[in-house]
Amino acid sequence: MNTFDYTISDDMGLHARPAGLLVKAAKTFSSEITLSCNGKSVSCKRLMAVMGMGVKCGETVTVTVEGEDCEEAFSAIKAFFEENL
Repeated sequence: MNTFDYTISDDMGLHARPAGLLVKAAKTFSSEITLSCNGKSVSCKRLMAVMGMGVKCGETVTVTVEGEDCEEAFSAIKAFFEENL
């Protein structure tokens, strides 16, 4: 299991476009990828759940990756956050 924290810097927060791209990226891995913020946790493979988190600019999320392709998924999802959010 790998975990990282990331503070959202996109002015609009985790809105529809990056949420959709995140879900698309997460679905390419068999590992479970979980997004946590403000006491809520959801699967990064569920678009409505990710958007329902309502993560705003300046908030810190915790991403947890565990499963068969954990290392590859962790690197890809961390890079996704750094490039898009």
